[in-house]
Amino acid sequence: MSRKCQISGKKPARGYTYAIRGIAKKKKGIGLKVTGKTKRVFLPNLIKKRVWFGKENRFISLRMAASALRDIDKWGIEAVVAKLRAEGITV
Repeated sequence: MSRKCQISGKKPARGYTYAIRGIAKKKKGIGLKVTGKTKRVFLPNLIKKRVWFGKENRFISLRMAASALRDIDKWGIEAVVAKLRAEGITV
């Protein structure tokens, strides 16, 4: 199973971690210098959650980002499930 949120579509993003040295200018230094950078991956905060779907009188298991819980609160589970089914995702 891919590391992707079923509701919001969040997935891993690429970026860098920077190795720096020096003292910041606001601390009376000459500034921070980047001495190297390494590739890294930012992973979404995925959780597996069982949500009660009252329309069908059953629980639905979703793999979603923790921030997607706010989407369910905002739109309601019925609207979220309708959107998922329209996209062809089995719920």
